[in-house]
Amino acid sequence: MSGRPEVLFPLFAGLETLPGIGPKTARALEQIDVETPGDLLFLLPYAVVDRRRRATVRGLDLPVTATVEVTVRAHRKPASRGGAWRVLVEDEGADFQLVFFHARGGYLEGLLPVGSRRVVSGRIELFDGAAQMVHPDHVLPVDEAAAIPEFEPVYHLTQGVSQKLMLKALQGALARLPELDEWIDPGLLAREGWPGWATALRVAHAPRGMDDLSPTTPARARLAYDELFAHQLTLALARGRERKARGISSRGDGRLRARVLAALPYALTGAQQRAIAEIAADMAAPERMARLLQGDVGAGKTVVALMALLNAVEAGGQGAMMAPTEILARQHFEGLRPLAMAAGVTLDILTGRDKAAVRRDRLAALKRGETHIIVGTHALFQADVEFADLRLAIIDEQHRFGVRQRLDLASKGAGADMLVMTATPIPRSLALAQYGDMDVSLLDEKPPGRKPIRTAVVTSERMDEVVAHLRRAISEGRQCYWVCPLVEESEIVDLTAAQDRFRQLRAVLGEGVVGLVHGQLAPAEKDAAMEDFQTGRTRVLVATTVIEVGVDVPNASIMVIERAETFGLAQLHQLRGRVGRGEVQSTCLLLYRPPLSEGGRRRLEVLRETEDGFAIAEADLAMRGAGDVIGVAQSGLPRFRIADLERQAGLMSIAQSDARALLAADPALESGRGRAARHLLWLMRQDRAIRLLTVG
Repeated sequence: MSGRPEVLFPLFAGLETLPGIGPKTARALEQIDVETPGDLLFLLPYAVVDRRRRATVRGLDLPVTATVEVTVRAHRKPASRGGAWRVLVEDEGADFQLVFFHARGGYLEGLLPVGSRRVVSGRIELFDGAAQMVHPDHVLPVDEAAAIPEFEPVYHLTQGVSQKLMLKALQGALARLPELDEWIDPGLLAREGWPGWATALRVAHAPRGMDDLSPTTPARARLAYDELFAHQLTLALARGRERKARGISSRGDGRLRARVLAALPYALTGAQQRAIAEIAADMAAPERMARLLQGDVGAGKTVVALMALLNAVEAGGQGAMMAPTEILARQHFEGLRPLAMAAGVTLDILTGRDKAAVRRDRLAALKRGETHIIVGTHALFQADVEFADLRLAIIDEQHRFGVRQRLDLASKGAGADMLVMTATPIPRSLALAQYGDMDVSLLDEKPPGRKPIRTAVVTSERMDEVVAHLRRAISEGRQCYWVCPLVEESEIVDLTAAQDRFRQLRAVLGEGVVGLVHGQLAPAEKDAAMEDFQTGRTRVLVATTVIEVGVDVPNASIMVIERAETFGLAQLHQLRGRVGRGEVQSTCLLLYRPPLSEGGRRRLEVLRETEDGFAIAEADLAMRGAGDVIGVAQSGLPRFRIADLERQAGLMSIAQSDARALLAADPALESGRGRAARHLLWLMRQDRAIRLLTVG
């Protein structure tokens, strides 16, 4: 698999080899990630113009694009410099004007001689009661008019590239399409009724109406599937490589885990037991584990994680748990400490702010193997951190880490197993796109005894009642989060909103009762404000969205979210999950400023109706699209050119099982279908996969 297959050379030539494209246009196209004729083929049209010939423009619903044969009646020169040059024409049933600005008269008189017959095509509209066509797209003698396509595809353009130029270049690229062997499973191809690859591209670039632009047409569905299949092949190859990397079999005897189970005041849910068993089986196997533990807010991931860490310790090794922020790392540490004591194992924490001497001692204990479990931030990545025998690395809130960092941490232990935890319920299609190389354990049950959270939607005009309700709750000893809106993408404006609300609440509720935490605070100040709230010194915490992930204060039972309509669904769900962690009935108040947009109203309704994070995530995906769902922007979710993750979610899971099945039968992609799949990987620029094959 050394180099690119020769049959694909024409598609990887320079853009300037295409008709109409010079160096300047080639540079313009590079701005939209088009570097070769092959890339150009994946830019599918988003609209289609109907240029079928009609007898007359009479009776048309204007404005509309029309193509008619006309007789030229007269030219009207502009009255002043820079005025419009008008050409009066008539078709079978009506007369109208062609309008040209900054026109050279001699040129127009040559193009449209009085008395001649011409076919014109362009957008016709009413202006001052008269029909006119400004700058027609086509003006041709009748015998040349066949050159006007009946249906003209419309493409997204970049500056310096016109539709005409795009069409010409695409025709050139389509003329180079090689006939390639089929890489899709024959059974799937027949069942779906999809065309071959080259045919699909030709059809997709020649729509005959708006219906042909739907993602569900056979040609487009096939091309979308190719893209998803190439992506899943890459993930499956990476997964195979990871699993081949010598793993360590870690099989604990259960003694430490039994102590923890005995110390827990409740029984584990069925989902927790299932996840613990799946992880233990993976750890016992000789291959490296790559598993995603996906649990909704409050589904009890921490206990499952601890069981996995104890399994590593029972087997004679060490475990590491990494969180995205210092606050979360400390919280995991505090949460695990009593349970680690019950089990009799040594637990420590390592963050970026440890004093040099403390850090030295902690690193030494880790290297000697005296520390069994270490919790930390990405400081655990640093070169001077050495383990005696790292068996399991757990990463919390993966969407803050890229795939590369995931591999970095795993490389700390020769063959250490990897468990990624996320509290963000991800719709299945996105989970497959982002974590397709991993196996998934789902925690979809709430531990017993959790009371549902009462959610109310309240207009901000009733702010005084909300504050009065708050004052009563505080007098009963309860605590409250007050989240301020994302006014806009600027931290500074969000901050003003939070500071104003903090001052108003402090004036009403009294000094020392209200705390403030936001993204602009120094880490130490942020920790102090959180600690004041955790210990109950402050009763109300005014915050920007920094508290979204994982903060745990069981006594906080009220969550007020101001301008709730400005937040995304997943974010609102995460914020609401900060309450409802203690014994008392919790409430979440969603304050909105009327009037609500349709989308805002639907989001607040979904939230009022359900606490199921997975149902909320699917609703979020349906409403907003894959690009905006929580954390996707920074998660390294692949950008697909044709596939639409919302509407084609089903194709993603077929692509995953198909990719895994092909590699199980033909790991080096040497069979006929395997070699065809290599062509696909080249076409889709899956360089990572190609490298894995080359060295594999």
